[in-house]
Amino acid sequence: MISRFLARYRGSLGQLVKFSLVGFSGVLINFLVVFAAKKITPLIWESAHTNGVWWHIPGTDFNIRWFSVYSMVAFVVANVSNYQINRSWSFKSKHHDGWMKEFLPFFTIGLLAQCLGMAIEVALMNQQSPISLPSSVFDDSTGFRTKFYWAHLIMIAVTTPLSFLANKFWTFRSIRRPGVEPIEPIEQAET
Repeated sequence: MISRFLARYRGSLGQLVKFSLVGFSGVLINFLVVFAAKKITPLIWESAHTNGVWWHIPGTDFNIRWFSVYSMVAFVVANVSNYQINRSWSFKSKHHDGWMKEFLPFFTIGLLAQCLGMAIEVALMNQQSPISLPSSVFDDSTGFRTKFYWAHLIMIAVTTPLSFLANKFWTFRSIRRPGVEPIEPIEQAET
């Protein structure tokens, strides 16, 4: 049964492995951008005056925090990189459709995953959230104890499988080939 499954989905499993490797490179790019942004703007990030607020949403009690801005910038950079590598290596679709025709669905899927991921990230960062990362462990004393880095990593781990499936079946659909060709009806010979 397992061998039949592997034989049937060998191509898809190979694509998943390649997509995951590209995703890993995207995670590295994403983290480099987040790390650099956090290091370049430490006074803004840690300012007691702003409490990490980038923009207060008028008429509400809600704010957009700097970690969300960093997350979005890192997403855009990593998404463009991942798209190009997936297009030429994972799905080998560069000869099937135009760059922009595939990029728009890829970016849309990535943006939807990013929005879901940012909701997860905010919940992990917010002290009042039931899934908040514990401040006793993640006290920001070192890089490995920085709550934002762990929330960001968890967000990526949750959204990657969803992103793969959506990209396989929507963005790069032009290269999918069914395993079995439809059988043409046989015409009856007249007697």
